[in-house]
Amino acid sequence: MTNVRGLLVAAAARIGGDEARFEAELLLAHALGRSRAWLFAWPEFEPDLVQRAVFEGLVEARRHGEPVAYLTGRREFWSLDLAVTPAVLIPRPETELLVDLALAKIPADAAVAIADLGTGSGALALALAHERPRARVLATDVSEAALAIARANAERLGIGNVEFALGDWCAALGSARFYLIVSNPPYIEKADPHLGEGDLRYEPMSALASGTDGLDAIRQICACAHAHLEPQGWLLFEHGRDQAGRVRELLTAANFIAVQSVPDIEGRDRVTLAQAGPPAALI
Repeated sequence: MTNVRGLLVAAAARIGGDEARFEAELLLAHALGRSRAWLFAWPEFEPDLVQRAVFEGLVEARRHGEPVAYLTGRREFWSLDLAVTPAVLIPRPETELLVDLALAKIPADAAVAIADLGTGSGALALALAHERPRARVLATDVSEAALAIARANAERLGIGNVEFALGDWCAALGSARFYLIVSNPPYIEKADPHLGEGDLRYEPMSALASGTDGLDAIRQICACAHAHLEPQGWLLFEHGRDQAGRVRELLTAANFIAVQSVPDIEGRDRVTLAQAGPPAALI
């Protein structure tokens, strides 16, 4: 069948996997320039030959493993429609826990300064800026290509309380201090075999892997963030499910207090947060 219903059934069978039908819907909606809701409303619609050819190309690419987000150029995060390309990490639902925890520390009406280190598509920075419009958010990345995508997302979404800076971790912050610093840094071990599987094969390695134990970037952030936090300011970041203990040790050694790891919905410690302790000279 060449109508929407038939095309989706055939495509889902070709793609395979638990998310096949959902992915087929995203790809067909993209090929038609429509929404998923439109597909449900018009199941008997028959795309023309050009539209079907575009859809077939997308399905074939997905069948060979290319991420849906890169094929459509879009991924939703925190109800924000973000543009993504292979230059940035694909935002994932589990990272929304980091947004939840950060928002709990930021008063709703406070004009505080926030930094997002390694912003990629801008997912964290834009989510926080959107929810806290009086806050001033600085989004940083070492990749000019990533910053270009993040800037474009901010402009398209009309989120104006975000600025962008090029640099590696705290190097992009200059002498500024912040009420809260947030990051989703790379934390996978460079030899982890999962890097050669699934969507990870197509994502930028610099946004995924960080040294032999996966903690190189987190070590850098723990070492430098204290100097860029206001007194009793907060640092929060995502990490691997088996890294929480080592991360807490790094934060404690860097003079952070109130160190706490928070589990995701599967009960695995996924985010650790900590508060800047007093300067070493006062201890």
